[in-house]
Amino acid sequence: MAKIQVEHLTKIFGPRPQQALRMLDKGASNQEIRETGNAVGIADVSFEVEEGELLVVMGLSGSGKSTLIRCLNRLNSSTRGHIRIDGEDITRYDREQLLALRRRKVSMVFQHFALFPYRTVTDNAAYGLEIQGVEQDERRARAIEALELVGLKGWEDSYPRQLSGGMQQRVGLARALAVKSDILLMDEAFSALDPLIRRDMQHELVSLQRRMKKTIVFITHDLDEALQLGDRIVLMKDGRVVQFGTPEEILNSPANAYVERFVENVDMSRVLTASSVLHRARVVAFPQDGPRTVLYKMNEENYTSLLVVERDYTLRGTISLEAAVEAARHGKKTIENLIEETPVIGPDDPLMSVINTLAGWRYVLPVTDPDGKLLGIVTRTGVISALAESPQGEGAAEGGEPVIDAAAVEGSEHA
Repeated sequence: MAKIQVEHLTKIFGPRPQQALRMLDKGASNQEIRETGNAVGIADVSFEVEEGELLVVMGLSGSGKSTLIRCLNRLNSSTRGHIRIDGEDITRYDREQLLALRRRKVSMVFQHFALFPYRTVTDNAAYGLEIQGVEQDERRARAIEALELVGLKGWEDSYPRQLSGGMQQRVGLARALAVKSDILLMDEAFSALDPLIRRDMQHELVSLQRRMKKTIVFITHDLDEALQLGDRIVLMKDGRVVQFGTPEEILNSPANAYVERFVENVDMSRVLTASSVLHRARVVAFPQDGPRTVLYKMNEENYTSLLVVERDYTLRGTISLEAAVEAARHGKKTIENLIEETPVIGPDDPLMSVINTLAGWRYVLPVTDPDGKLLGIVTRTGVISALAESPQGEGAAEGGEPVIDAAAVEGSEHA
């Protein structure tokens, strides 16, 4: 079951919301509804957030994204529709149930840090626990633990004025983490930071997400940030969802002209991942293979190297044609001691990182899972083909700037 389910959610601001709903149902535009004194915040929004997922809601100013996130913890009451958290419809909660939801299950990190200037960093991080009535010793211990998680160990007794903007935002994040809520709502949490600090915070959030498996809904107007962070993205315009999918689905298959314009200037090498150019390794070698067996396999496929794996496909490395020929000449029984250490990549590594690794390696790159088992291979030709097929690549072929210098990834490979 999804952690959060949003079903046909609509929020109308103004004195006559039911009138606006009737107009919406008849196909009236947002402008026509504004002429009645009402305004459409969001209209008929539906999506689900899986447990442990980082979902990004993005759109330009006025798209409804901030209205939506405030509906998720009922800071905004909805006009119509349902919001279910762990299967419970929170649109029907009374005041006491809402307070319990906000104190224990859903935390929010705002764009502006909202720190108390005369409280220490630890006391700021512990504020949510203080509201819950947690004893002082426990809340201090939990606040210090959260501060360490966000990289603020050693700053516990400092004051907000002594911290940079990025560090202050880390305190806000620690305050949310200290409560140990299941869900984090982050409303343009990094948009007030300068670009370098913002990038550091994005990396920090991704790292925290991998370790803590929180369910996060992150609001942004920045496409690069959405692509950097999101497992999936909800793209909004005029209060409505125009596309919902993974970053690669949105980049590769824009739902309409609006989305196409939104993504047209994205550098695909920084967004596409190794999994998008992954191929099956048709032939592999095993450590117990003899050199003549390896040479036969290479000859059959016209390869100049083979990846070497255990029988369970745990990667050991690479055996080159030259090493196999030399071993056969000297009568070696197996290739066990001829395996060359090999750089590896993960399926979620961005193509820019893959390109940099390929530039320093003369064979194909193996893609492995977290346990070191071979998932497939990435080749130079596969990377260049993927970039050439992107809208940016097509534009480059017609005379625009090339996305990538192919010479950077030239060299021999076995596929």
